[in-house]
Amino acid sequence: MTDRYCFVIADDHPLFRGALRAALTGPYASAEIAEAGSFDEVSAILDRMSDVDLVLLDLAMPGVRGFSGLMYLRAQYPNVPVVVVSGSDDPAVIQRCMDFGASGFIPKTLAVEDMRDAIAAVLAGGVWTPADVDPSASADAETAAVLARLATLTPQQVRVLMMLSEGLLNKQIAYELGVSEATVKAHVSAILQKLGVESRTQAVIAAGKIAMGHITEDRRQPTEDRK
Repeated sequence: MTDRYCFVIADDHPLFRGALRAALTGPYASAEIAEAGSFDEVSAILDRMSDVDLVLLDLAMPGVRGFSGLMYLRAQYPNVPVVVVSGSDDPAVIQRCMDFGASGFIPKTLAVEDMRDAIAAVLAGGVWTPADVDPSASADAETAAVLARLATLTPQQVRVLMMLSEGLLNKQIAYELGVSEATVKAHVSAILQKLGVESRTQAVIAAGKIAMGHITEDRRQPTEDRK
C-alpha cells in the first residue's frame, strides 16, 4: 500500500483532529496531513495545495451550516473526494450527504480500524457508508428536483447562499467576498432564479429544509430583498 497521499482533516475540535491524524498515520505514515479548524481554512488549504487526495469534513464547522460546506467543496473542487466525518449516524443525514456528492460517511463513533478501511475504500475509487445505508438509493422525486436545482449553483453562489443563511446583509457579504454589492445582488438574483423562489428568505428556507431533510416549497410569505 502506498502512503504518498495528501489529506485534509477539517474539524473544529482539536482533539478529534488529533484522533483522525493518528488513524491516518498508521497505514499512511508518510502522508502529508493538513488540518483546518474552520471552513475558511479548508478553502485556503485547497486553494494552496493542488494535490489533495481526500478531505475528511465535519458537517458542523464555523463558517458553514447544514450541508452547505459539502455543497461548496463539491462545486469548487469537484475532483477532490470528500468524506464526511460526523457525530450523527442518522441514515437520513448520511443519505443526504451521499446525494450531495460525498464519497463516504464515517460516524465519529466508528472504530479506528473501520475508519481506516473506509478511507482505503474511498482512495481506491469506491464509496463507503455504514452497512445500514444504501449509497445507491435514489432520493424521492421532489427531493431530487431540489437537489438538481442546487447543483446548478456556481461555487460563488453557494458561498452567497451560505452567507444568506447566516443572516448577512448584501454589504456584509460583499465585504467578506471582496466584491461589490452589485455583484452580490446579481448572485442573489441568480440564486432565486435557479432555486425557483421569489425572495432571499425563501431561498434560505429552502436551504434550511434541505439541511433538515425536509424539502417543501413555501411561497406564502414573500420578503423584500434586504439591502
